[in-house]
Amino acid sequence: MRVIEKLPHKIRVVENIFIPLKGGDRVAAKLWIPEDAEKNPVPAVMEYIPYRKRDFTARRDSQTHGYLAGHGYASIRVDCRGGGDSDGIMHDEYLMQEMQDGAEVIGWLAQQPWCTGKVGQFGGSWGGFNSLQVASLRPPALKAIVTVVSTDDRYADDMHYMGGALLNDILSWGQQFFAQRARPPDPAIVGERWRKMWNDRLNAMHPQIGDWIAHQRRDAFWKHGSICEDYASIQCAVYAIGGWVDGYSNAVFRMMQGLTCPKKALLGPWGHGRPHFAYPGPMIGYLQEQLRWWDHWLKGKDTGIMAEPMVKAWMQDSVPPKSFYDVRPGKWVNEPSWPSPNIKDRAYTLTPGALSETRSDKGPVLSIRSPETVGVASGEWCPFGLGGVGPELPTDQRQDDGGSLVFDSEPLAEPLEILGAAVAELTLSSDKPRANLIARLSDIQPDGTVLRVTYGVLNLTHRESHEHPTALEPGKSYKVRLQLNEVGHVFPRGHRLRVAISTAYWPILYPSPDGATLSIAMGLSRVTLPVRAPRAEDAKVPGFEEPEGTPMIPVETLRPAEIVRKLTQDISSGVTEYAIYRDDGRIKMAHSGSILETVKANIFRVRADDPLSAESVVTCTFKMERPDWDAEIRSGVTLTGDATHFRLVTNLDVFDAGVRIDSKTWDQRIKRDLV
Repeated sequence: MRVIEKLPHKIRVVENIFIPLKGGDRVAAKLWIPEDAEKNPVPAVMEYIPYRKRDFTARRDSQTHGYLAGHGYASIRVDCRGGGDSDGIMHDEYLMQEMQDGAEVIGWLAQQPWCTGKVGQFGGSWGGFNSLQVASLRPPALKAIVTVVSTDDRYADDMHYMGGALLNDILSWGQQFFAQRARPPDPAIVGERWRKMWNDRLNAMHPQIGDWIAHQRRDAFWKHGSICEDYASIQCAVYAIGGWVDGYSNAVFRMMQGLTCPKKALLGPWGHGRPHFAYPGPMIGYLQEQLRWWDHWLKGKDTGIMAEPMVKAWMQDSVPPKSFYDVRPGKWVNEPSWPSPNIKDRAYTLTPGALSETRSDKGPVLSIRSPETVGVASGEWCPFGLGGVGPELPTDQRQDDGGSLVFDSEPLAEPLEILGAAVAELTLSSDKPRANLIARLSDIQPDGTVLRVTYGVLNLTHRESHEHPTALEPGKSYKVRLQLNEVGHVFPRGHRLRVAISTAYWPILYPSPDGATLSIAMGLSRVTLPVRAPRAEDAKVPGFEEPEGTPMIPVETLRPAEIVRKLTQDISSGVTEYAIYRDDGRIKMAHSGSILETVKANIFRVRADDPLSAESVVTCTFKMERPDWDAEIRSGVTLTGDATHFRLVTNLDVFDAGVRIDSKTWDQRIKRDLV
């Protein structure tokens, strides 16, 4: 990344301002602003997240917000109510209170003497979610948003459920969020009241993961904050950005189809980060792209951005399967609209062991009950694009293929390019009332190694509806539709396609309890691919500038970051364990003197022959230290289950200067609802 020291505008940084809200609470914010903005007002752009502007996101914030301010914007980083140094309590993610607070802050910004009255909002992940959610409230001053690695549907595409099946990420992220809620404000900002604020937060703690697991259907709990419920509620301009290996890329295409406002989409090879620093590369000048967007919508400049095609996507070349890539080779392609008229369906019929382009309605029935360990080569549901410390991607699929039904094409006579979502339409029956169906599309290399291209999941009790699931009738034949994750990929000449069908995908999914066997009718089952014909103009599609940003706040590394992933099997017990140990290191922040640590462990266990043996354990520790401040939060959660209920045990221990000041345990029994 190019570090830009000299910017068009000299700026000043206001370390903290308190923005008043109705009812008397205040949210804390950090402001980067051109020095002459009081005389020459500028538009404001806001990032609004709970992740502590003063410490845990301070380095990233300085790289982004200083850059935007230096190009003529008041750039503000706001901590949500109950997060960081803001007043109040945060009970859960994306509550109406959070949305309304965001709209209030936008109104406040528009009224400041240094603001022109026009405001934009941007963010990734949480900040991408609430950019959409706040926009749906239509605050008058909000003219445009940039939403990155986010979703329009909190049930269908978030870290709780996938295709109606329970994700283990509900624990991985959920426990981290739980521990984050217990962190204290900084006494250097809020003064002597910091301990009272901290105690108020601790007294309000409850394990929100239990609430998430209690809502196993797509009910009102999940519809709230899902802007797909009413796309027309958003009237400001939306720039939606996603990454192919991120957990949220599907939402970008849905929004391009559903939104009625001015809209634009960008899909790259990235994980769950931002396009100027996330892996796999190529990384791009994301902040320059933001400026083109803001200059158009907030300053009225003709940057040409809205004259470009609606969708720009990175068409990935085939590569050998690896858990990490510095760069994923490929090319940028454009599509004028979505759905695109340039993409046509191509169907392949499932026949025993093979994919056929000849349609047939006859064939044998093949059965599969996968070992519960199928999925160990899956990588993570949501890779974070962490660079060399993040081996998060799927590896050679042959290990998982061994526990699946596989169907291979003949070697391709010509390259095959796909953009969009493959769809599996299967005629099948189950011997049990509950079952999961997983379909993977892979690229078989000439040496026999297998690269996963995309996959999809469906809890078969949700075959007709996520809102009103129904149990399977054992032995009854059903025709089901399973849409795989959207992707852009080129299968080279001589490679073969592989479709793999399984009933398990652990540790991405928590196992379905019944251990079902699925019987799939050959001939009546097929997979359809979104085939894109390459065009001559593809060679002329422009790329992006190199990434830029302003200097980060300096830190002293006291312990380097490290991620370790281990897959082990106890031969005597038959238990397979998948463990991820993530240590973000120990650093000292130059601007505040604070010493910060974050350490997480995710441990998933299961026996191949017993879905009820599954045990998922997640722990998280945060530490914040200074001579005037020494706080540590340790938390953990364990999920197990029997045929009828989940058991969720959550614990929290909090230390002030090494002395335990709070210790709680919650033991919850939650009924399984066809999951």
